[in-house]
Amino acid sequence: MNRKTNNNSLWQSLRRHPLLYNMILVAVLLVLLALLSYLAMLFGTRHGVSRTVPDFKGLHIDDARYYASRRDLNIVINDSLYVPAYPGGVVLDQLPQSGVRVKPGRKVYVTINSFRQPQVEVPYVAGRSLRQAKNMLEAVGLTIESLEYVEDIATNYVLAELLNGEEIMADSTIKVERGSGIMLRVGVAPSAGEAGVPHLLGRTLFEAKSRLWESGLNVGEVTFDDGVSMLDQNRVRVYRQSVMSGAGAAYGTAVALAVTLDEARLAEAEAEYEKILKAQQEERMRADSIAAARAQDSLLRLQSKPAESEDNFFF
Repeated sequence: MNRKTNNNSLWQSLRRHPLLYNMILVAVLLVLLALLSYLAMLFGTRHGVSRTVPDFKGLHIDDARYYASRRDLNIVINDSLYVPAYPGGVVLDQLPQSGVRVKPGRKVYVTINSFRQPQVEVPYVAGRSLRQAKNMLEAVGLTIESLEYVEDIATNYVLAELLNGEEIMADSTIKVERGSGIMLRVGVAPSAGEAGVPHLLGRTLFEAKSRLWESGLNVGEVTFDDGVSMLDQNRVRVYRQSVMSGAGAAYGTAVALAVTLDEARLAEAEAEYEKILKAQQEERMRADSIAAARAQDSLLRLQSKPAESEDNFFF
């Protein structure tokens, strides 16, 4: 009873000092608001509760949404690309990446493979040079599937173009998805010799393919470095080619490529290439020196041989 009486007298005393009373009242309200805010934040963010983001890459978007919902996560399609190696609707990339711990209810932004590419009309390129045909196809977003060489009087002259084994004629109006490949049947003269293999190290994959085709060579197997996927195919660069540049190869030969995003690996490949070139140059110089020495020796031998007498000239 005495404590209650003391409390009442304390508040009555404070009321007689309005400024002090209001300051204490505001302080109490601030403490209460801070406490309520903390409790709301604790409940809203589920403090101490987290989820590990699964790896959605390679899953169809419907499957990704199902597995995400079971982990209290939300899938949001952020972008779409077209990669022919994957079916439509497959998740190509995600953010956050797999293995990251996040709060329940977190949105996971994904990039999916588009279901269809825009349709483009296949240009008629037969009767043109290989370089012209390649440029015409690339201009509309198509590529060369392969080069098939047959004997003809003109080398690198396109004799026919084929799609799925069917020849495309001048009056054809065929449309295909952008990025599709067209096979070209190309002539090669018996006396044409070999095609020169271009230097591809350091070039992008697109540039390397284009250089091979215009040189009369096919693109062989493309090996992606560790950590590199089809999504990086526009950024990767060649660090190894199966046939060394400067060498000769039969028209239509397939040149395999290895590509990477690793700048150190690219620099190492270029240094190794320069070392090989230097060794070859030194070998050629040595061979030329030996040949020149032998020629000089033969000349000296001829000059030192005694001349036959005129009496024996008609013997």
